[in-house]
Amino acid sequence: MGKGGVGKTTLATEIALKLTKLGAKVHLTTTDPANHLNYNLAVQAGITVSRIDEAEVLEAYKNEVRSKAAETMTAEDMEYIEEDLRSPCTQEIAVFRAFAEIVDKAENEIVVIDTAPTGHTLLLLDATESYHKEVQRTHGDSPASVRKLLPRLRNQQETEVVIVTLPEATPVFEAERLQKDLQRAGINNKWWVVNACLSLTDTENSFLRAKAQNELTWIKKVEELSKGNAALIAWKNN
Repeated sequence: MGKGGVGKTTLATEIALKLTKLGAKVHLTTTDPANHLNYNLAVQAGITVSRIDEAEVLEAYKNEVRSKAAETMTAEDMEYIEEDLRSPCTQEIAVFRAFAEIVDKAENEIVVIDTAPTGHTLLLLDATESYHKEVQRTHGDSPASVRKLLPRLRNQQETEVVIVTLPEATPVFEAERLQKDLQRAGINNKWWVVNACLSLTDTENSFLRAKAQNELTWIKKVEELSKGNAALIAWKNN
């Protein structure tokens, strides 16, 4: 998890590839609308890949709610249902359900999720807390996969959230906010990754050397936030 542009997709793919090399069955999926996953690389390595299409799962969820409501409700009641379905929470519920279904079907796989940028991710986390209330309002049913997911997310033996950031002020502050929201949701996070560190290179450019020096403050901050569980990745000229 992390803000946009910090390298989450690359890291998620690398984690999936290394887990595969260790003999694990891996499912790599993304909730990011930008969808930057390298499908070819993953498929060639024998990894199951998928993408949660927000528009598609939203429409499917709406149709399910409408269908079930129409069995017992009047036309006037259906108007209230349609109003509820226009709530911004509806999309988050739909995505969360799709996420839950992927995890539920992957009993013998390790699921690596490349999340969307921080703001979207936090909404998704909030959906875990408000889901049952919203389901009751929209008269939908809570699938078994959804009921099982939050306890699994909170189980340190099953779930690890890796926070990815850059050695800069804004990314680190946003990552710290994400960590607090994870803690609020009762979801474990141990490892952090600081990506694109100039301080790990041997650059001789005076501007870049100054930038590398400034990075040390934020790397130290991450070391404190992660209690020493931080991995640093050098900047690469791609």
